[in-house]
Amino acid sequence: MSKILVAIADTVFPNWEPAEQVLASLDVELVRAETPSKDDILAVAQNAEAVFVTYAQMTAEVIAGLENCKVIGRFGVGTDNIDIEAATNAGIVVTYAPLYCLDEVSDHAMTTLLSLARKIPLSNAMVHSGRWEMPAVVPIRRFKGRTLGLVGIGNIAQAIIGKAQAFGIKTIAADPYAPDETFAKFNTEKVDLDELYARSDYISVHAPLTPETENMFSTEAFSKMKNDALLINTSRGPLVDIDALAKALDAGEIGGAALDVLPQEPPAADNPLFGRDDVILTPHTGFYSEDALLDLQTTVATDVAAVLGGERPKFPVNPKVLDD
Repeated sequence: MSKILVAIADTVFPNWEPAEQVLASLDVELVRAETPSKDDILAVAQNAEAVFVTYAQMTAEVIAGLENCKVIGRFGVGTDNIDIEAATNAGIVVTYAPLYCLDEVSDHAMTTLLSLARKIPLSNAMVHSGRWEMPAVVPIRRFKGRTLGLVGIGNIAQAIIGKAQAFGIKTIAADPYAPDETFAKFNTEKVDLDELYARSDYISVHAPLTPETENMFSTEAFSKMKNDALLINTSRGPLVDIDALAKALDAGEIGGAALDVLPQEPPAADNPLFGRDDVILTPHTGFYSEDALLDLQTTVATDVAAVLGGERPKFPVNPKVLDD
């Protein structure tokens, strides 16, 4: 019997041992594309029964070239880079890891929020440069009694809520797709976006990237926020218009921002947020820990193995394929 061909469109993992261990019960041959281009992906995946993908674009054209594929396993929380409709029409199950890096991203959002609000990066830089000047970093306000507005109340936002409330921070959220029961369960007030802008001392963004949400934080949104409000984005870079953000900061319309994601990664040398004392930038590391990468690889590989073995995966994006 020939081996089950499994293609790797692209990868960020230093090694594949965890996935290989999961797939060990199957007679699998793993082949990796030389680059994440369409032609290189299809060179290894045309006859594959499964495809693993991280950031490569699985377009309708690529999916149309998959002649034997049963499942696409996406290493990540979102599936922006996969044409789900095309996969569904082709009868291909798409799986992902919706619970991946919840602790890491929620921790990162909270730690950057706390660092920004307490002005720790600025204070640290001043002291290292020989300046011991408390007046240069005031005002600083206590966390207790402040309000954190969450744009979206999905899994990561839910993980943040308890951490914020432990500091005495009140939580409100805007999410038109979440049921009222979710807000009640997490003791979080449901508001619309305009009310969230107006009331929040801190705003943490947890929305998906869609044509409707792209640049949702731009001139209009900043004009509705408190002039000392802090914006935290660990979600998708294009949700925030960085040129408008720089102008809002210069105009004193908001107080600061902490961004782990940017519209262009890596950013251009002339990025308007570089060198600012009121901005914290991290290089898209919010998701990262050694533990999270292990969880990610094993979760997705387990679901891919399930489909290849004729079983139902735990995290299908398009369960219609399985039910038809």
